Amino acid sequence: PGMSTLVFLLEEESARELLQVIVQKLLPPEMTVRYMNFEGKQDLEQEIVRKLRGWRTPDTAFIILRDQDAGNCKQIKQRLLDLVHESGKKENCLVRIACHELENFYLGDLAAVAEGLNVPDLGKLQRKTPYRSPDDIANASEQLKKITNKKYRKIAGSRAIARFMKLDGSNLSNSFRVLCSGIQKLGR
Repeated sequence: PGMSTLVFLLEEESARELLQVIVQKLLPPEMTVRYMNFEGKQDLEQEIVRKLRGWRTPDTAFIILRDQDAGNCKQIKQRLLDLVHESGKKENCLVRIACHELENFYLGDLAAVAEGLNVPDLGKLQRKTPYRSPDDIANASEQLKKITNKKYRKIAGSRAIARFMKLDGSNLSNSFRVLCSGIQKLGR
């Protein structure tokens, strides 16, 4: 049974900027997509049960996307899954954690960063040590600001980079690839 609506529950606006671009490339055009932004992680976690329970549109799937930041990925995911379970919507819900933050996704595709922020030659860094496994970089947003010479800004940067991101599985951020495959699975 295909879902006709996909709702993202997001901790911040920059995630929406990224998703609005990539989702239209990953999902069939007839699928309705909605975004709920929250004011950070605490707000997201406090509101999950209420928002999911209150959603009345049938055939809706949900994706909850949250940054790992300094937390333990598995513990965070379990806490979110417990909230989803409490809401009674677990069969239509995916939880995805950005390891460590959204910016790790961008560090997994430096060619897109180079193109989006107009920083020529940045793509060459992809072969260098930290960028080969971007999900391991703990301070991704700082790193991104540094290598783009402070051209990266959360919301505008997400919008600019997303247009150029490859969705063919070549992004070196595993958490980004897992997010994309989850979106595609819900769109079938």
